[in-house]
Amino acid sequence: MQQWMLYTKRADFNEISARFLILPYTARIMVNRDIKEDEMEMFLRPDIGALHSPYLLEGIKEAALFLKNKILSNKSILIVGDYDIDGVCSTYIYYSALKKLGACVDYVIPDRIKDGYGINKSIINEAAYRGIDTVLTCDNGISAFEALSYGKSLGLNIIVTDHHEVFKDENGQDRLPEADIVIDPKKSTCTYPYKEICGAMVAYKLVKALYGLYGIEESEVFTEFEDFVSIATVGDVMPLRDENRIILKQSLKRLKNTKNIGLLKLIEVCSLNSKQITSFDIGFIIGPCINAGGRLESAETALRLFISDKEDEAVNLALHLKELNDERKALTLKNFNIAVEQVEKLYLNDKILVVYLKDCHESLAGIIAGRLRERYYKPVFVLTDTQEGTLKGSGRSIENYDMFKGLCSADIYLLKYGGHKMAAGLSLEREKLEQFRKYLNENCTLSEDDLKEKIWIDIALPFSYITIDFLKELELLEPFGAGNAKPAFAGRDIEILSARVFGSERNVVKLKVKGSDGFVIDALVFTDGDKFIKECQEYKYMSAVFYPQINDYMGRKNIELIIRHYKFTGN
Repeated sequence: MQQWMLYTKRADFNEISARFLILPYTARIMVNRDIKEDEMEMFLRPDIGALHSPYLLEGIKEAALFLKNKILSNKSILIVGDYDIDGVCSTYIYYSALKKLGACVDYVIPDRIKDGYGINKSIINEAAYRGIDTVLTCDNGISAFEALSYGKSLGLNIIVTDHHEVFKDENGQDRLPEADIVIDPKKSTCTYPYKEICGAMVAYKLVKALYGLYGIEESEVFTEFEDFVSIATVGDVMPLRDENRIILKQSLKRLKNTKNIGLLKLIEVCSLNSKQITSFDIGFIIGPCINAGGRLESAETALRLFISDKEDEAVNLALHLKELNDERKALTLKNFNIAVEQVEKLYLNDKILVVYLKDCHESLAGIIAGRLRERYYKPVFVLTDTQEGTLKGSGRSIENYDMFKGLCSADIYLLKYGGHKMAAGLSLEREKLEQFRKYLNENCTLSEDDLKEKIWIDIALPFSYITIDFLKELELLEPFGAGNAKPAFAGRDIEILSARVFGSERNVVKLKVKGSDGFVIDALVFTDGDKFIKECQEYKYMSAVFYPQINDYMGRKNIELIIRHYKFTGN
């Protein structure tokens, strides 16, 4: 169920408009995003020079000096990454940088099925056997208490770099893993100005400090790694605010001409090289291809692609990742349909959905959980079988439910868990599944109002205000994504003049509509076309939430609306 809500935040929009040379509507949208007036200039016109100093991250200086000493001493360094997009990009940043500095360096990315998330005893044993001097984690390690304690007992040097939530002890103090240095902006003692950064951004900061010790120009660090920080930021769904926004906005201008051969070939096989790449392209095309390796095969496939300096090899690896992603999409759809059937039959009244998919590839659990969350607007956990006979899965949450806290409270039912407010991973014994489901629902404080998806509308916008100049100004607010939602406009008493269905799956409806101010405009709705047309025959008017865009076809530009939500209202 949806609840349409209009923002009513107040400010002197005309004064903001005059000060920043923007339209009052643009000012209103920024206020709706809780962007303070002293942040607006940087939001509108990001400056790469405003990135925070790496030395504000607690432990960075010590880690950079530590690594330089190991490089100069020719000591072996092992990077331990993670199998998702952030882990792959973080590993690439460290490996590429340390290789450039002459380090004796290697990497390992845990296998999603065999190893599970993060560094473990098996990886520690292998490192010790190989005579590794220093283990450097990225995008993992903050919760690897047992493995890292074991590593220290074997005499390994360990540097943890992570960005995930820090566990607390019974006194509410940070519980940190045993390591020589722990870098994580979420540490309570870390005063870094912006804590919502991804693992690749943490890696970038450490490399920036390390390069500084070698006298390498700051601009060289940015040019070399900006694309991978940006991809990881979008792929790991970090808020597009502060320095996340700064680095992404700069990167998007140049991404299709990246100097990394592997990334360039991936962009080409995804047919993105003829257009300006957007955050949407990263989140829904490039990112899933990178993740597909870690889901169905090995994350090292994507890493080898980025490391490759041979064009033929890069093309083959890029094509393989795209094929894996196509396979992943088919498997996802099949298991999503099974999950929907299960929810509809058994758990429709539960406030927290816990779904068990017996034959589902465990790497798909998070994707399916996300889609179920979108369909039912409830917190969702999707669990699958492991080779060890236990259950493993992922969760995706809604705004009013802190998933990580929910798992912490259910600790007695779980073998392992981690994550943050909106997403988490977990494992448990099969026989505890029903207890886990029952506990979560019996201890859930979500109200019926919490379970109504709130569609926030920025402005009730007359069609006559939608001009090319207005749409050009909206580009100042890009890139859109987590923490900076694409603006939502709305209209009521919209007259439907015509409607036609397009697409091989008949899932696109082309409309011609007239606003309440008499202006006529084209619109698109992506939905079940035949169902829409049938309902449309009974109504003449609709209310709609939309975003306007410029349709540039054969050199002719015209404005059209992309309708995201609609309600038929009268005949």
